[in-house]
Amino acid sequence: MEINLLEILKDASEKKASDIFIVVGLALSMKIKGEIIPVTDTLLMPDDTAKIIKEIYGLAKTPNFDRFVETGDSDFSFSVPDVGRFRVNTYRQRGSLAAVLRIVSFGLPDPASLGIPKAVIELHKKNKGLILITGPTGSGKSTTLACVVDAINANRKAHIMTIEDPIEFLHRHKKSIVSQREIPSDSLTYLQAIKSALRQSPDVILIGEMRDMETVSIALTAAETGHLMLSTLHTNGAANTIDRIVDIFPSSQQQQIRVQLAMSLVAVVSQQIVPTVDKGLAAAFEVMINTTAISNMIREGKLHQINSTIHTSGDIGMQTMDSSLVAMAKKGVITKETAILYSANPEIITRML
Repeated sequence: MEINLLEILKDASEKKASDIFIVVGLALSMKIKGEIIPVTDTLLMPDDTAKIIKEIYGLAKTPNFDRFVETGDSDFSFSVPDVGRFRVNTYRQRGSLAAVLRIVSFGLPDPASLGIPKAVIELHKKNKGLILITGPTGSGKSTTLACVVDAINANRKAHIMTIEDPIEFLHRHKKSIVSQREIPSDSLTYLQAIKSALRQSPDVILIGEMRDMETVSIALTAAETGHLMLSTLHTNGAANTIDRIVDIFPSSQQQQIRVQLAMSLVAVVSQQIVPTVDKGLAAAFEVMINTTAISNMIREGKLHQINSTIHTSGDIGMQTMDSSLVAMAKKGVITKETAILYSANPEIITRML
C-alpha cells in the first residue's frame, strides 16, 4: 500500500485530529473529537506499518530505528514546517511494528479557550514550591503545564528548565530564558537531567512526570530550597495525589514526606476530558491550593478532610471536580448526564443540578 506520510500529517493537522494510529490489521486512522475514524480504504499489513514507521524516523531525523526494533518501545517528537509538531510513541505488538502520533500545535494554546481556571494560571506568580498537574493519560496535563510555563515566561525574568520525554510545546525566550531538554536525546535519564538542572542556576524546573521515589525526593528537596517545581502524575484528585506520593516511600520515611509536602506543596490541579454537547471535548478541573488548614491535614495524614475544604474555599480559587462539572452543565457545555457520569459523587451532583 502506498501512503504519503506528509499528506497524512497535513490532513491530520487540518482536520484538527488529536492522534494518528498506525497498527497492523487496522486502516490508518485518526482520532477527531474523541472518535477514531479510518482514513484509508485498506487494512495495514506488517510491511506497511514497518515502512511508514521507518519513514517517520527518517522525517524526525532520529537514528534510533534499529534500537526501537531491538527494545520494542520508543518515544520522540519532531516538527514539520508549516504543518505541526508530533509526539510519537512507537511500539511492537504481536510481532509487528505500530505507532501512535499525537498532534501538538506549534503555537501555545490560549488558556481561556481551553477553560483553564484563572486560579491555575495565577500559579505563575509563585516563586517556590511544588505544583502538580494530575489526571489520566490524554487529559491535557502537558497543555495546562505549558500554559503556566508560558505565563511565567511572559511575566518574570527567570531561568526555566524543562525536562520532558518527549518535548511537546516549544517555548521561545520572552522575559525568561527557557532551556528545554528531551529524554533521552539531550540527557539519558530524568534523574540525571534533574540533578544537572540543579547546577544550571534554575528558578523554575518542569519535570514531565514524577516517575519514581528518587525523582519525587529530588523534586521535594528542590521545592523546599527555593525552586518552583512543576510536574505531572497519573492520579485523580488532590487527596489521591498526596496519598500516591507518600506511598512511593517506605513506611519509615512517610511521616517525613508528609511534613515536606505540607511545607512545599503549592497546588494540585486535577483534570479530566469530557464530551461536550457539540460532540467536541472539554476539560473539567479540580483545583486545590495549599492553605494552612490543608497543610495541617497533609502533615497529620487527614487527607479525607481535604475535599470538604476545597468545596468551601471557592473564594480563593479552589474548586472540586463536581462543582466544575456542574458549572459546565449549567452553561450548556455538557449534558446533565455527562456531568453525573464523570462525577466523583453522582448522588450529590444530581441534587446540585
